[in-house]
Formats: sequence, structure tokens, C-alpha cells
Amino acid sequence: MSCILNIETSTDVCSVAVSEDGKCIYEQTDREGPNHAVKLGVFADEALSFIDSHAIPLDAVAVSSGPGSYTGLRIGVSMAKGICYGLNVPLLSVKTLELMCVPVLLFNEEIEDDALLCPMIDARRMEVYAEVFDRALRPVRDIQADVVDETTYRELLDKHKIYFFGNGAEKCKHAISHHNARFIDGIVPLAKWMFPLAEKRIALGETEDVAYFVPYYLKDFVAQMPKKLL
Repeated sequence: MSCILNIETSTDVCSVAVSEDGKCIYEQTDREGPNHAVKLGVFADEALSFIDSHAIPLDAVAVSSGPGSYTGLRIGVSMAKGICYGLNVPLLSVKTLELMCVPVLLFNEEIEDDALLCPMIDARRMEVYAEVFDRALRPVRDIQADVVDETTYRELLDKHKIYFFGNGAEKCKHAISHHNARFIDGIVPLAKWMFPLAEKRIALGETEDVAYFVPYYLKDFVAQMPKKLL
């Protein structure tokens, strides 16, 4: 187990948490945003002070990598990389949509074994960023920008119950009327739910290159650039 500073800024909510030995031991959340530029530095500084005051060695920083708010992700990733550089600790990335599944699995025991999970982040109009997972968090369908109508998930819905959640799902309820569609309200990506996925990244040695890591929305752009230009 490790001590990890977790940073989540992919939506209007700004949150920071410290996890140790597989549990959250400190958290701060601001839901009045977007106030990331104002709140995140304060939250991160106070979290680091908490770690220092308890004499806990910091093993890594985990950051939510998107998809989500361009500005929020940029602020969160910049803060995470700065701390990693300053303290010489590894950087971990957690996909926002995967993160959103954690509280759903923890607090909804009635979900069927063969059901699928579809977290959604609001994009614009009827567009959402969405990914589909099974209950073991294995991707069934990778991240896509979906323009949602009654046919968007029909092929999967004909075979499985699908639980939709996140701020994208809230605006799509009227468009997804299939009898296998289920909706869970109130799911927001928060730093305090990042630690199971961050711990897994550490165990597998899946750290990021601090110099070249970018949020989700810049990955394709950076992949096409020569490294010497970065």
C-alpha cells in the first residue's frame, strides 16, 4: 500500500484527497465551481501539509486525466506535474470515466453480475463522452464522443442492463428509453474515490512520464508531434 495525493478537476467540482493503505485519510471538495484556479492550489498545499504533519512519506501523485473540462483538466494536470517535479515522486493517471464507476460499484449492491456501466461526461448539446465497462471495470466499449439518441446504445441494451450515470446521463434520460436502461443520480468524479485505481496503477508499475503527460483531450495532438518540439 502507498500514500497517494489524489487530484480531480475534470468537472465543475474541485477535489483533493490523500489515501494511505487503501483508504482515504484526508479530503477537501469544492462544489461551488468552477473555481479550480482559486481552490486547487490551496487544497493541494493543505493536503501536503497534512501529509507532512503526520510524517507520512508521499509515494505518488494521481490525477484524473479526463475526458472533461479542458480548463479544469489543464489546471489539475499542471498542479500534479508540478508537485511530482518538486517532490520527485511518480505521476499516476486515472481515467475520469473509470473513476466514476468506483462509487457505483461500492454503494449499489443490486447491480446484476452481467450488467454494464456507462459513465457519461457532459460535452455539449446532446453530446457526451462515454465509455462502457463490465462490473470488473474491463472496457466493453472504449471512450467515444456520442451524440445521444434512442439508437446510440441499442445494440448493447438489447443484451444487457446498462447503468448510466454522471452529468452527461442526466441530460440523456429522455433520449434513452430502452427497458434495460437504468439511471443512477448524483455520481460526480471525486478525488476520494481515486485511490483503488491509483493503487492498482502503482502495483502494475503504470506511472506516467511527467515531462510528456497530457490530459485526454490533447493525447492525439501530442502523439502526432515530434518529441523534440514538446
